[in-house]
Amino acid sequence: MSGEVEVKYRVVDLDGLLAALERQDVMLSPPIRQEDQAYAPIGWADGQSRIGVTFARLRVQDGTCVFTTKTPVDNVLACLEYETVIADREQMHHALLALGYRATVQVAKTRRTARAAEYGLCVDQVDGVGAFLEVEAMTAATDDMAGVQAELAAWVSTLGAPVERVGATYDQLVAPARLPAAEMASVSTI
Repeated sequence: MSGEVEVKYRVVDLDGLLAALERQDVMLSPPIRQEDQAYAPIGWADGQSRIGVTFARLRVQDGTCVFTTKTPVDNVLACLEYETVIADREQMHHALLALGYRATVQVAKTRRTARAAEYGLCVDQVDGVGAFLEVEAMTAATDDMAGVQAELAAWVSTLGAPVERVGATYDQLVAPARLPAAEMASVSTI
């Protein structure tokens, strides 16, 4: 078992962020394309707490499918995580449906990655919602994930980069962006 703890930021000025990372000698990888399908338990509905609920994802990258489960501990960006390569994406999709999951939202993005000290960094261009910076750490201890997030946020603040912190996952950000304006108005009043 491992814990994945991250902080996520909307990038206000991508060139400004890239310059800030360069000043820290952070070298980003070439871009890769990721296509994700998110899954939620059938009994869970948008708007309910995610804490303690296990969600799943099938990600295709460079022809490889990776199956991931995430169970939020402190918040949606501090999770217990399990991950493995899957030989047959379609069979795993049907297995998830048989296990009582439903497909929720698809997230497509172009990602560049890097390491900075013990942190993993991702600079993502997410289709439909823009550019984001994620900084993450893996931990075996899950009792102070919020404390680890504070450390990650402190590191990001040293960059002096033009970013705004968000406390949502990509599936939470993408789903509303795909709603028609009339439906979006009714969601915001609930």
